[in-house]
Amino acid sequence: GTGDLESSTTQLPCEQFPALSDIEICRHVFIQRIPGIDVSADKAKGLEQLHAAHSEIRSALGIGDWPLFTAAQVHGNEIAVIDSCSRGPAGRESPGCDGIITNQCSAALGIYVADCCAVYIVDPKTPAIGLVHSGCKGTELGVVTKAISQMVDRFGSDPANMIVQLSPCIRPPHYEIDFAAEIIRQCRAFGVQQTHDFGICTACDLHRYYSYRAEKGKTGRMLAVIGLDPTIAN
Repeated sequence: GTGDLESSTTQLPCEQFPALSDIEICRHVFIQRIPGIDVSADKAKGLEQLHAAHSEIRSALGIGDWPLFTAAQVHGNEIAVIDSCSRGPAGRESPGCDGIITNQCSAALGIYVADCCAVYIVDPKTPAIGLVHSGCKGTELGVVTKAISQMVDRFGSDPANMIVQLSPCIRPPHYEIDFAAEIIRQCRAFGVQQTHDFGICTACDLHRYYSYRAEKGKTGRMLAVIGLDPTIAN
């Protein structure tokens, strides 16, 4: 369908995860390092430089015209809920939040990472989705399970039906703490039966990924995106 990036003629610097590609109700992508763009300035400038490439990949996925909702990402555990009454045409950034959940179709959720983990949560039954920024601090604060519990409270989701997918992130020995393993442990303890993690370390592959630690803060951001597909979900 329109959401199939693999059939796109250009080799775009992005990846999709088999566990999520198998779910027909959602579209997702993880946008990797964009070659040829200088991102050594500050974060805001870097994101500005990456905007055009990120937009092109979202368009290739068929979600270029969906509003993109992002989180301010403060390494906390607050979750923003995107429901019908709070949607703006262009999307928006939720201040003070590190996760976003929605049951709305044609709304794209976005999280920027460069070593921290972007955690995709899909409940295909309700349906509802979440996307969470979880690094060392956020994982300590249980930000992913907080998003899951909000999906239960707001949308009536059941953790047993959920699929959780971890993005590439930094791992030992490049980082002291294996927070990816802790995210998986927390999700399982919360009743999630399907958790997926390839164990890919961002600091190990600077051709494909940005790494805040390996590049000493002078780097860009990958963009994780997910959205509920209106053609299926209705």
